Amino acid sequence: MKLPREISGEELAKLLKKYGHEITRQTGSHMRLTTTAKGEHHITIPAHKYLKIGTLSSILSDIAIHFKIDKGDLIKELF
Repeated sequence: MKLPREISGEELAKLLKKYGHEITRQTGSHMRLTTTAKGEHHITIPAHKYLKIGTLSSILSDIAIHFKIDKGDLIKELF
């Protein structure tokens, strides 16, 4: 599945609320999101206008591993 090319860090943070992620802090241009669903999990997302494809892919892979779901299924549900 193709990843969106023009998604900001803030848009991604809003989409991840579906999985229980909440912004716990922000330092400079990076947001720290935390979820307690299926155990505590932290991710850091840059608050940039557009996320690079590699950065977005890495974030989604990390989330998919935590929730033990296929990355492709995660992408379909979010986008």
